[in-house]
Formats: sequence, C-alpha cells, structure tokens
Amino acid sequence: MIAKIGRSSNLYSTLSYNNLKIEKEKGQILLTNKMIETADGKYTVSQLAKSFVPYLLANRNTEKYTLHISLNPDPRDHVSDQQYTEIAQKYMQEMGYGEQPFVVFKHTDIDRSHIHIVSVCVDEDGKKISDKFEKVRSMKVCRELEEKFGLISALEKETQLNSPIFKAVDYNRGDIKSQIASVVRHISSQYRFQSLGEYNALLSLYNITAEKVKGELHGHLQKGLLYFPTDRNGKKTGHPFRASLFGKKAGLDSLERHFESSIKKMKSLPEREKLQEKVVLTFQSSKDEKSFTKKLQKEGIDTVIRKSNEGRIYGMTFIDHPSKTVWNGSRLGKECSANVFNDKWSKPSKMADEEVKDQHTFSPKLTQDRHPLFNAVESSRDSFFESFDGILPPVSNENDDEKIEFAKRMKKRKMRKKN
Repeated sequence: MIAKIGRSSNLYSTLSYNNLKIEKEKGQILLTNKMIETADGKYTVSQLAKSFVPYLLANRNTEKYTLHISLNPDPRDHVSDQQYTEIAQKYMQEMGYGEQPFVVFKHTDIDRSHIHIVSVCVDEDGKKISDKFEKVRSMKVCRELEEKFGLISALEKETQLNSPIFKAVDYNRGDIKSQIASVVRHISSQYRFQSLGEYNALLSLYNITAEKVKGELHGHLQKGLLYFPTDRNGKKTGHPFRASLFGKKAGLDSLERHFESSIKKMKSLPEREKLQEKVVLTFQSSKDEKSFTKKLQKEGIDTVIRKSNEGRIYGMTFIDHPSKTVWNGSRLGKECSANVFNDKWSKPSKMADEEVKDQHTFSPKLTQDRHPLFNAVESSRDSFFESFDGILPPVSNENDDEKIEFAKRMKKRKMRKKN
C-alpha cells in the first residue's frame, strides 16, 4: 500500500474535489471522525467545511493547514469498506491525527479502489501538529497495515518491477544466441499478441526481429522463423538464428496457436477500451509525436511507429505493459489507425522533398525512450508510483460561488476575533 500526503491552504477545493466524486457516483463517504453529523448521512461541501471552522479560526501561523492523504492498496488487493475504515482510523491515529476531525472518501473512478482522507494539521488550540520524519513514519505504518490486513507489500511490488526479466540484446556484449534465447523462450507466456507484426513490435523493444521463411525439403513445403539481432533503430546487426535453437515456444507453429488463442481472449478484454481511451486522449493533448509517446510511456505504454522511406506512417502498435497486451492501432478503432497519426504529424507536401532528406526513419521505428517496465532497457523506481493519480487534481468550478462565500465568512470571523 502506498500513502501520499499533500498539504494546501485551500480546504474548500479539497473537499469539493472529493465530494464531486460522490456526485458523479464514483465515490462515497466511508467515515467521519469528530465531524458535525447530518440527519440523512449526506453532506454538502459547506456542511463538511463547518466542522473544520473552529480549527481554522484558532490557526496561528500555519500557512498550509489542509491535510489531504490518499491510501492506495495494490490493484490485486480486495479491500472491503469495513477494512478501509479500519485502515484509515489506524493510519490517522499512528500519524498523530486521531483526535482531529477528518472525513474518509472512497474513490472508484479508476481501475483500483482507494481512499482519500481530508483533515487539518492544526489542533484545536491552533498549533501545528508535528510532521517530523513524516515520510519515514508513514512508510512504517503502511508496512504494519499491510501485514495486519494481508495486503500486497509495496516493497515487494517495487522489487518485482526492478527485477530484470527481459533485457535488450546488445551486439557488443557477444553471445547473441543466449541473449535472444532469454527473451524469445519466455515472452509469449508473458504477453498476448494476435499477429507476427504485433509479435515483432514487442520484440523490437529488445532489439530482436523475426522473419517468416518458406522452402521445400524432400518435396514438402516447410516454413519456419528466423530471429535476427538488431540495433536500437531496427537495423539488423548480425546473422540469423533458426527458431528451433530456442525451443518450441519460439517456433512458428507455437506462435500461430498463440495468435489464435490471443484473438479469442483479447476480444472481450476491458483493457482494449481503456487503452483506446488513453491513446485518443493523449493524442488530442499532444502537440507532436515525441510528446505523445512520452505521455504514453508514463502510463506504461510503449509505441512502435512504422514509417516508409518517405516518412509516411503506415503502422502504429501499442504495447500495454500493465495488461501485458500488444495492439495494432487499427484493432483499437479508426481513431487509433496509422492514417490518423500520419495526417496530423506528416510534413506539408510542399516541404516534403526537402524534409525527407533530413528524416531518419526505420521500419519498424521504435520510440527513442522505451518504457522501463521489466527492465527492457533500465529499471525505473518511479513506474509503480506514477501509476497513481495525483492527490490534488484540478477542481471543478461548480462550487466557485460557495467557495468565495466561505472564504468571506472565514475572513469576517477572523476580523471579529481580532477585535
């Protein structure tokens, strides 16, 4: 479980953000502690804010008095509402906020459920509650909660992400056969893909490409695969190796069965729609190819772009590491097909002849900075933590009038108190 602790000077916006999840039926209040109760158990932002007013009036010099904490179990953990309630109470008690007013929100707007806790970090006398060694204490409490409730340890997950499973082939290291074998013997059991093209897109992350070959032997048609080492740009750098050298799983027959199996299983995968949405939204918010691929990498998605010698994009493949699936853009929908990307990123026709001379395109063309998951190139400690949404996303403007009115009331009360 991962805890994120945020502080700000805007209590109303923080409450509004969490209450908005409830209005959209993507959240609920699990617990209120030392809060003014309502008859029906439902709260407006103003009603929630009233419980914190005495603490804000008593506040001496603490500028960022709003406390906003998110507790994020591993997606594979199944945490009940009762367990979330106990986890929140235990965490706040151990962190020194057990006697503070606080409200616990459960969010269900993304793939994994998680909780947000809103409170203030000044006590009823207006004194700031100590935050010394806060990160160390928070990690210690999280480890204790993981053990008590049988949750997957964030430390174990981080170790798994940093453990090298597949490494890119490096021609200069020698023993190319062993390097290729360490990838192709096992990668089909880790990922799902529906064609040789998608398989090659995945292999390109590890500087490998596979080619289908046909021929006659004793009057019978034979077919198989050859594996080549490549450089980072997809250019072959050595002689080929027969698939039979790497075992049955690396052979064409086994892969074709894998294609058929993947076609059936990937048809109904919910990850398809989620990936499509991510690709489309990222495309719409990106100014160019580089920013597009960078943003997707942060989501755990590698992009393999195939271009002709003239620079035209004729293929897009997306490798979704979290779901371990590989998708040609056209399988995700027309809006993810190569033509859409080519139309937006291609150079104006009048400049094409001059511009193409300066382009360095390859087939396939791999995005320059590959996603680090499974140590394809290098491990990244941030990949697990970046999967969590930010603690304080932008807040809707729906409650601006209420927020302004609340601020005015607080200012008047402070003036009266001083006088």
